[in-house]
Amino acid sequence: MKRKKRINVFSLAFLDCITCGLGAVILLFVIINAKSAARQETVTSDLKAETTRLEEVVREGRKNLVTLRNTLAETTAQVTATQGLSRQVIETISPKKIEQADKDKDTLAREAHINKLKSDVLSLDEELRRLRAGAKTEDDQGSRLRPFPGQGDRQYLTDLKMGGNRILILVDASASMLDETILGIIRRRNLDDQVKIDSPKWRRVVATIEWLTTRLPQTGNFQLYVFNETARPLIAGTGGTWLAAGDVDRLNLTVERLRRVVPEKGTSLLKAFEVIKAMTPPPDNIFLLTDSLPTMGAAKPWSNRVSGNKRLKLFREAARRVPPQIPVNIILYPMEGDPMAADAYWRLAKNTRGSFFCPAKDWP
Repeated sequence: MKRKKRINVFSLAFLDCITCGLGAVILLFVIINAKSAARQETVTSDLKAETTRLEEVVREGRKNLVTLRNTLAETTAQVTATQGLSRQVIETISPKKIEQADKDKDTLAREAHINKLKSDVLSLDEELRRLRAGAKTEDDQGSRLRPFPGQGDRQYLTDLKMGGNRILILVDASASMLDETILGIIRRRNLDDQVKIDSPKWRRVVATIEWLTTRLPQTGNFQLYVFNETARPLIAGTGGTWLAAGDVDRLNLTVERLRRVVPEKGTSLLKAFEVIKAMTPPPDNIFLLTDSLPTMGAAKPWSNRVSGNKRLKLFREAARRVPPQIPVNIILYPMEGDPMAADAYWRLAKNTRGSFFCPAKDWP
């Protein structure tokens, strides 16, 4: 029987391979360990730098903390000092407040006494005005509210009733008040405003108002409206209210405003008489200064030309707005081409128990 050959696994070739493999593993371990040490050194260096930076931040924070503590201590000391001063101020103010309250009481008592004295003075002044208004021994110049330079008897008008507690004056400021003729009106209404204001006819109207305002009752009230297509008070913001005739400054201001009014546009007597209803309380005497029958009613007419009959119809429509118990005094400045105006206005004055007249060209 043939003898089997034994196989030895630990032969020389096998040992060589095992040794080579072990050497390769050791070499690889050495290489990896060297790279790991280099990386670890780099990371350690970065961490040291970050640690150094954080330590610097901590040191800076500690410095700031010390500063803040010092500031807090100073602020606390200031607050304590301020509280002490505040208590001192409060202790000083308290007696002053009590003293001021006593003075306020005295002031209120004095003001009440002064107001009572003022009221007594006004009552005496009102009584003095009433006595002056009713005194028949007082001369004519002394009873006038405003001076009016004139020419003797030309200032006087017979049967003109200037009495009443509430006198309403309505002044026609339409374009027809520029002249007495139609041709003159057409010519003047295209001129400058100053030329219109200086028109002789309009200057007569202004002079008439100046004359009337000098003879208002001192204890009465008045209001002056100008009207054309609309009606408005001469002093803005006083619509529907009465002005004291004894207030000479307000009276002078009213006349001064009239001097600057420019006659223009058409005439709506209806708008003028609607003012009567707006006045509270209503007037007890009315003065109307105009020159002709109205050319429009509540609205503008369709045509620029209005017939005489149409104008008379507009007048009657407006006249129905006048309460019968209020006298209407007419001062008429006749215009060419309107013959029915004088009769219509005369009848209005007669029916309301007022007066009617046409002043001369050289009056007042």
